[in-house]
Amino acid sequence: MNSQAQPEVYDLLILGSGAGSKLLAWTFAGRGQRVAVVERKYVGGSCPNIACLPSKNVIHTAQVAHNVRHSEEFGISIDRFQIDMPAVRNRKRKMVQGLVDTHLALYEQSGAELIMASGKFVGPKALEATLPDGTRRLLTGKNVVIGTGTHAFIENIPGLASAQPLTHVEALELDIVPEHLIVLGAGYVGLEFAQAMRRFGSKVTVIDRNHRVIHREDDDVTEGLQNLLEDEGVELVLGGKIKSVSGVSGQSVRVTVEQNGKESFLDGSHLLVASGRVPNTKDIGLELAGVELTKNGYIKVNECLETTAPGVWAVGEVAGSPQFTHISEDDFRVVRDNMLGGKHVTTGRQVPFCLFTDPEFARIGMTEKEAKEKGLAYRLFKVPMTHVLRARSLMETRGFLKCLVDRDSDTILGFAAFGVGAGETMACVQVAMLGGLPYTALREAVLAHPTIPEGLVALFSSAAS
Repeated sequence: MNSQAQPEVYDLLILGSGAGSKLLAWTFAGRGQRVAVVERKYVGGSCPNIACLPSKNVIHTAQVAHNVRHSEEFGISIDRFQIDMPAVRNRKRKMVQGLVDTHLALYEQSGAELIMASGKFVGPKALEATLPDGTRRLLTGKNVVIGTGTHAFIENIPGLASAQPLTHVEALELDIVPEHLIVLGAGYVGLEFAQAMRRFGSKVTVIDRNHRVIHREDDDVTEGLQNLLEDEGVELVLGGKIKSVSGVSGQSVRVTVEQNGKESFLDGSHLLVASGRVPNTKDIGLELAGVELTKNGYIKVNECLETTAPGVWAVGEVAGSPQFTHISEDDFRVVRDNMLGGKHVTTGRQVPFCLFTDPEFARIGMTEKEAKEKGLAYRLFKVPMTHVLRARSLMETRGFLKCLVDRDSDTILGFAAFGVGAGETMACVQVAMLGGLPYTALREAVLAHPTIPEGLVALFSSAAS
């Protein structure tokens, strides 16, 4: 650290402006503290700009395209239609700009200072912020929070990096419908994009080294999702190891895949990498700040989200937290309470999630796989979506609801839904779990007809196995 430079002193200094970071900034600035947030590019972090919200915007447009393509089923005749990808992109950009404007207003309202700059540590609790014009500011904080997030992992496969593959960032900026999109990875990002691009009219192939999509889930879930994608014309190459890539994404690419000991080629126009995330911890001077990393490169934190450096905290994905915005928002609560002298830990918290395919898949709590591994005695309630009258009225009856209940206490251990409205239905079960309600409370509940959550009455009224 340059001892001659006079640092600007803040009560709270934050690197990265994602979900947990911005909530901390607005909260403590609102309490009268002097707060600065150093953000390299995306106001509000990845979620409103390049991840969750814009992807759901594009996915919704793809769902509209799908409905138009099947308009005859609704008794509506449409002779022909075409996808205008620049218009799809502009609709997404308009939404993002609205979110950015909202964020900027909240910074101004709270009094927190947003510094658009590239930040790196130059000493304990000291950051150097390099502004776009090259100007540098030296900042220190009584408390410091790191929330730099993650980025898409480009595997070390011959030819992959030089093929300049799309990540989710570039995929959301496409102004054409890819002729043939090859997706590497059958996780959340890969499956959402695969279905959306197929619905826009792309030929789509998904390659994954595992033998099932989102392979950690129960077999009935992965089977349901695989059938959905195949029914919509997405080609799945599972149990396939990528040996090499040639060509350039956006022009033409060839992927060499080994499957069951045999090599084959896949030719496409575009390549999307969706095979995991890596933390943004390189070249930001963490060693100068006394902040240690885990063996996987994430910031090492305890259950209070404190790093190995006194007065330095980490939130969100860079801290190894589950990779969901709602978890980063909960990290904010953990750090807020601990900064104020409380004792709030991350252990034992609920981690709900939703995969925004159409229909959705949502889960909270244990899977059957996990319950069996732990040797827990459970009852399984499961009904097809045909038992949900709202799904019948929509004529969208693909999927099922299922719930694991402790055999002795009637406590809900885990819930999964694959079907229309899965995310909202999961939230109803989650609230019951938060309240410690037995499953019988939902079975006897008077839920409005016809709604999707009403299906919970049918679920818990069915015979358990």
